[in-house]
Amino acid sequence: MTLILTNDDGIDAPGIQALVRAVNGNAIIAAPQDHQSGCGHQVTTTRPINLQRRSDTEYAIAGTPADCVRIAITQISKDVKFVLSGINAGGNLGVDAYISGTVAAVREAAMHGIPGIAISHYRKAKLNFDWDMAAKLTAEVLADLLKRPLEPGSYWNVNLPHLQPGEPSPEVVFCKPCTKPLPVNYRVDGENFYYVGEYGKRDRTPGSDVDVCFSGNIAVTQLRV
Repeated sequence: MTLILTNDDGIDAPGIQALVRAVNGNAIIAAPQDHQSGCGHQVTTTRPINLQRRSDTEYAIAGTPADCVRIAITQISKDVKFVLSGINAGGNLGVDAYISGTVAAVREAAMHGIPGIAISHYRKAKLNFDWDMAAKLTAEVLADLLKRPLEPGSYWNVNLPHLQPGEPSPEVVFCKPCTKPLPVNYRVDGENFYYVGEYGKRDRTPGSDVDVCFSGNIAVTQLRV
């Protein structure tokens, strides 16, 4: 089974290396050359997209996550069975799916009839990530999700909690995405506006993916194109 790995943090980000470990290296990496976080489902149609082949299984692409998937499934491998995107350094919960390049990558795959899973890691304040733990949890989740059937046009969105030493192991909870908006606040300096919304203080619907992840469990939602 050919797996394509991509992300929006860039091909050299620690999260995609954790994802490589989660699949035991059995995949093709086709990821952005540079950081593309928050680019949503942007695609490149008016300029060249440079591709650098680093090895037989690793390609750095000067485009967005959606660009990477488009090139991967049409130019790199014609037998892609699954697209995995992540592990994103930060949550992609609820309405984040409309902003996230991580999620856009698997949405693009779903548009072409290829199932996908987006994996993100919620971050508390500015605490460090434990990427080894993230790889372990991701491997456990993938062992289940890769075997589950998906309706055409559907894809999975997974969010790992940010656990502290001594906290209990998380449960996997299948839930609905939260529909409440992100905090929208700005600091004004003359004619300039600086976003100051606090992600961890967002409203959450009880039982939604935001609530599940913020409560220390792994939130899994099924989304559709």
